[in-house]
Amino acid sequence: MGFEVPASVRPIRDAVYAFMTERVEPAEPVLRRGDRDSAALLAELQRQAKQEGLWALGHPEELGGGGLPFLDYVYVNEVQGRSEFGQLALGTFTLQDSLMLHRHASAEQRERYLRPLVQAEIYPSFAMTEPGISSSDPTQLTTTATLEGDEWVIRGRKWFTTLADRAAYTTVMCRTEPEGTVPHLSFSMILVPTDTPGYTIVRDTPVLGLDGGHCEVLYDEVRVPAQNLLGPRGHGFVIAQERLGPGRIFHCMRWLGQAQRAFDLMCARLHERSAFGGPLADKQLMQQHVFDSYTEIQAARLLTLQAAHRIDAGDQARVEIGAIKVAGARMLHNVIDRAVQVHGAQGLTDDTPLGRMYRHAREARIYDGPDEVHITTTARRILKEYAQGRNWEFGLR
Repeated sequence: MGFEVPASVRPIRDAVYAFMTERVEPAEPVLRRGDRDSAALLAELQRQAKQEGLWALGHPEELGGGGLPFLDYVYVNEVQGRSEFGQLALGTFTLQDSLMLHRHASAEQRERYLRPLVQAEIYPSFAMTEPGISSSDPTQLTTTATLEGDEWVIRGRKWFTTLADRAAYTTVMCRTEPEGTVPHLSFSMILVPTDTPGYTIVRDTPVLGLDGGHCEVLYDEVRVPAQNLLGPRGHGFVIAQERLGPGRIFHCMRWLGQAQRAFDLMCARLHERSAFGGPLADKQLMQQHVFDSYTEIQAARLLTLQAAHRIDAGDQARVEIGAIKVAGARMLHNVIDRAVQVHGAQGLTDDTPLGRMYRHAREARIYDGPDEVHITTTARRILKEYAQGRNWEFGLR
């Protein structure tokens, strides 16, 4: 396969890049405020994206989306990721949830949630992790759902439920099967409208000082109809894995967009700033930052595209996804860190987007599975090949 942007994708990718750099990025100071003006501005950006054919590009056409094939959308997602508001402005924030419903929702669930999701008329939220529980081993989750008559009764507490304060519903991962059931068949997904009695937002948990809508939610005898079960009973882990695999590729491509933006800012700064008799761009230690950042971005990009290619070919690509989840998160942190360093004191302020980007980059090494888990599982899968008398054939993967 080639790693260049395909000619068929280039026009739409260029259009998204222009939308991001000319409209979304300049709007960030207002969008971050989270007030009425920011909501109005976001709505206007969304209107423009729909009008210009840039809306929900990764969603299937039958759902009202752009219908881009997976691998084509990966290239577009790379430039959309330049800003934390790219997904919201271009209607792809709901992609993982829309695809999940598209595969597993009943006719009633599709009618209630799916079309409004794609049009950003409502927002979804997803509840898996719990305070005090190691999310790297989700079989320990303690939130339960008990079928009483024709209702599920949910009891427990979740956190890092993104946008729960604005979502129309939450997909809740909870234990539904009796003790003794195989752990990975003990959990189910249940759709819970956020206005259901007993659904209580305890707090919005700031992450490294940033308010990002990561809510802690109490489920206090929450009752929902039995038909709110998503997919087969006991198949929560299967659905979650389907959701997370491609989602990690999307994360990694957006990280590349952020890294590219930080790289651009760093290189421009090196030409703008002078010290000790000449521009910073002439200093060898500064050139080292450029070299290291270039090689890490390029390596991460090729790893990501390879993983996406494997998924597009029908492979689960677990080794490739595990590798890029770790390498991509490290790359993002390192590149932004160097850009901050090159900007000096200004890089520590809000005069550039780097400080906020830096804090978000640190999150990347934890969400969707901490680095340590991906390192261990990836190494085990590779070593298993050798234990069975085979080699890991890089060129054939």
